[in-house]
Amino acid sequence: MILSPAEMLETERRAFAGGISAEGLMEKAGLEMANLVRHFHPFPGNCLVFFGKGHNGGDVLVAARHLAEWGWGIELEQVSADLAPLTAKNLTAISQQPASSPYPLVILDGLLGIGVSGDPREPVATAIQRINHLRGTRAAWVLSSDLPSGLREDMVGNPCVVADATITMGFAKTSLVADHATNFVGRLAVAELPGLEAPPDADLSEILSHENLRHLLPSRSFDIHKGQCGRVGIIAGSSAFPGAARLCSAAAVKSGAGLVTLFAPPEVTPILAASVLPEVMVSSISDFRELLGKPFDVFAIGPGLDRERDAMARDFVQKCPAPCVVDADALNAFSNHTTLLRSCAGPRLLTPHPLEMDRLDAKNNRTRRQWLSDFVEQYPVALLLKGARTIIGQKGFAPAYNSTGHPGMASGGMGDVLTGVCAGLMAQGKTPFDAAKLAAWTCGYAAELAIRDSGCSQESLTASDVIHHLGPAFNCLRHG
Repeated sequence: MILSPAEMLETERRAFAGGISAEGLMEKAGLEMANLVRHFHPFPGNCLVFFGKGHNGGDVLVAARHLAEWGWGIELEQVSADLAPLTAKNLTAISQQPASSPYPLVILDGLLGIGVSGDPREPVATAIQRINHLRGTRAAWVLSSDLPSGLREDMVGNPCVVADATITMGFAKTSLVADHATNFVGRLAVAELPGLEAPPDADLSEILSHENLRHLLPSRSFDIHKGQCGRVGIIAGSSAFPGAARLCSAAAVKSGAGLVTLFAPPEVTPILAASVLPEVMVSSISDFRELLGKPFDVFAIGPGLDRERDAMARDFVQKCPAPCVVDADALNAFSNHTTLLRSCAGPRLLTPHPLEMDRLDAKNNRTRRQWLSDFVEQYPVALLLKGARTIIGQKGFAPAYNSTGHPGMASGGMGDVLTGVCAGLMAQGKTPFDAAKLAAWTCGYAAELAIRDSGCSQESLTASDVIHHLGPAFNCLRHG
């Protein structure tokens, strides 16, 4: 669920009136924050803690106390002398200690909370500027408590913390998923706090996490066989873009599909047959429509195709009775024929990036959420609108915002991997909507693990790195 600041304040008021301990919630919030630091930075470094007088300041002090117990160096930056009682209590429970290593440098932002209006005033404004300076000059990794200090409901304050990640307490807040907030919020996490109940009329949109996705990935039965894990047909590749077909087919295999067959144009088939994973079968095909009615559980079409086959792609997507994941040039084939999507023979999942989406349906100054909602209201498809804050939608379902990933995913081939994972999950019986949620979260988490565990950087990360970390990402999704 996503709450407005007013709804969140009322939720907290009712919880405290009902006997929920504010101190207990602060302890839980601080521990969740410290655990998120360890997810991205498993080895201790130096933590610089900026805190104000409110409960956000108490949250970051609790987090710092845990980090200190785990060997982190702690430096405190207090910007207010008039601390709330719980914040003051947590300040006395922690002492500054030198770091054994200056890196990683992590900054905890607990300056301002959701009840603040207007631009930050001194001395908070200077503290925000210092945080952003350290992020820009010393590669400090910034984690904000509840929301980046300075971010407002309707706009970005001046100044505003630029966070690498934000952990929001209890429920996500509307300001965190606004289009203007993305570059300031960074990676979004929700700390679920016991005893908080959202109002009955709250926005039902999801922020995807392993907690609300785990039920979609149950353990397999012991006697399962490949025929029960689904047959995937992938229509992809061209002379100019053979790599897209390789990535998509590999991702389908690594996401659990039982059998994967890659169908490619004759001119590129020999190259692909010699270079794809040995588990992938490769078949030459000149006309995709020959596959209509073939016994596949799902098709993925589009990665690496060229525009010479637009009419063929449109016919296939419209007439194929099996579920289809539609991506890349198969989407572009519908750019002037979008109404055909109203009469497809089977379920469809569309996975456009913003430019492809604009070709299907011009944005016209709408928010990303409204853009997605308007589209799925008109067309009977599931839609995964890619971007820094990927959104998944389908008519009759509340939108879902992905929370994982990082800027290192801004490189070629990531969409091909996502399409393959979507297809692999749909082959195993997932609906297009559920497969899109699982795939978006898992690919983003795999990208995080690639940097944390394999020495990749945001600059060096490749789509192949994401494929190599799908296994650990699925394990984390299943086991937490």
